Amino acid sequence: MAVFGAYGHTGRFVVAELRERGYVPLLLGRDRDKLLALAQAQPGLEVRPASVDDPASLDRALNGAAAVINCAGPFASTAAPLVKAALRAGLPYVDVAAEIEANVDTFAHFAERARAAGAVVVPAMAFFGGLGDLLVTTAMGDWTAADEAHIAYGLSSWHPTAGTLASGAVSAQRRDGQRVRYADGRLEYHDDELPTMEWSFPAPLGPQQVIAEFTMADVVTVPSHLAVPHVRTYMTTKAAADLFAPDPSAPTAADERGRSAQTFVVDVLVRSGDAERRAVVAGQDIYAVSAPLAVEAVDRILTGRTRATGVVSAGAAFDAPDFLRALSAHLSLHVPLDSRG
Repeated sequence: MAVFGAYGHTGRFVVAELRERGYVPLLLGRDRDKLLALAQAQPGLEVRPASVDDPASLDRALNGAAAVINCAGPFASTAAPLVKAALRAGLPYVDVAAEIEANVDTFAHFAERARAAGAVVVPAMAFFGGLGDLLVTTAMGDWTAADEAHIAYGLSSWHPTAGTLASGAVSAQRRDGQRVRYADGRLEYHDDELPTMEWSFPAPLGPQQVIAEFTMADVVTVPSHLAVPHVRTYMTTKAAADLFAPDPSAPTAADERGRSAQTFVVDVLVRSGDAERRAVVAGQDIYAVSAPLAVEAVDRILTGRTRATGVVSAGAAFDAPDFLRALSAHLSLHVPLDSRG
C-alpha cells in the first residue's frame, strides 16, 4: 500500500492505521532523509523516494503496490501527478485533500479517464470533504434530492499542521483572496464578509458561535453525486481564531496514539421542503481520524465494496451508513429517528 507523504503529520497516522489492519505500507515521498527517519521508527517498511515532477520515479515507487493514498499537500501540486501515476499502474487512488480547487480539478480532469479505465479515484477522503459527504448521504436516506445541506463543524480548537497552512495559502492564492460558497448549484467567489451566528450542536457541546460560509471541501463532494443546490458549512469561531492566529501552534500529541486533545462534533442537517433530517458524529483529532477514513476507503475498494467507478466522492463510492458504523472505534455516530421526516 503506497503512502505518498508518509512522513507528514497525517501520513504517519495513515501508516500506523494500515499496519494495524495488517497492510504493509510503502513509504513514499519527496524527502529521502525524512523517509529514512520514518523507516527507523517503522521497522521493516520499504522506503521509495519519488517526486511529482518525475513521472518515472512515481512509476517505480508504485511498482507492486495495491493502492495509493496521497497525504502530501498542497494537493494542487501533488494530486494530478499521483492520479496519473495510479491510472498508469492500474491502481485505486485516494487522497486527503481539503483544498476545494484541487478537488474540483480532480473531478474535472480525470472523470472520463478513470471511468474508462474502470478505476476508482476518491479525492477528499478525509475529515473535510469525505466525512461530511458520508454524513449528508446518511442523513438523506431514501431522499434523492434536498433543498439544502448544512454541515456544522464543532471543533474545540484547531492547531493546524504545516501542510494545512501551506494548502490554505495555495487555495487563497488561486482564489485571488476571494471567498467561496456553493449556492444555486454552483461555486461562487465573493468578497462578502463572513457572517457569524449561533449553531445549536447536540449535547454536550450545545449552542456555539460559528462562522457561516466557512467553506470546506464538502461543497465539492456532496454536489458531485447528490441533487442539493445549496451546501453550507460552518466552523466554531474559537477554532477559526486558532487557525488564523498570527503564529498558530501545531498539534501536539496527548495520548499513546499520537492524537491531540482536540475534540470535534460534526452536525449535519438536510432540508427538503418542511422536512428535516440529521446525522451527527463526534470524535477526537481531525487529522488522526482522517487515517481510518482513508484506509477504510482503500480496504473497501480492494475488497470490491464500492458502488461506482471513476472519480467519486465517499458518499457515491460506498454504503455511507455502513461505512460510518465500521469506524465506531473512532467515531460516535447518531442519526436521530425523530429527524427522519
